[in-house]
Amino acid sequence: MDSSIYPHAGAEVARKRRELAPNPLDAFKAFSASVFADGALPSKTKQLIAVAVAHVTQCPYCIRGHTQTALKAGATEQELMEAIWVAAEMRAGAAYAHSALAIDTMLHAHDAKPS
Repeated sequence: MDSSIYPHAGAEVARKRRELAPNPLDAFKAFSASVFADGALPSKTKQLIAVAVAHVTQCPYCIRGHTQTALKAGATEQELMEAIWVAAEMRAGAAYAHSALAIDTMLHAHDAKPS
């Protein structure tokens, strides 16, 4: 990661986060542990979903962290790449789907009355 844009989130950052807001941090960690625990979906599947979502939200910290955790959970490189392709399709699909707004505007442009 480009450190001028995305600094390393190491021990100093973790210490400062805890110092500034320990209770929300503890709550977030508990929430995260609960979300990614095995349930109806196994942890590996949840991590693959997280990798896909991280690519859509474009969070470099999430991409790295969840990719590492997915690998530790047994995800293969092929599974990770397929999850990333799902993210790419969803992001492109959203742009395509939202073209309905532009087309609706085009179709109704003549309905607009000058003020």
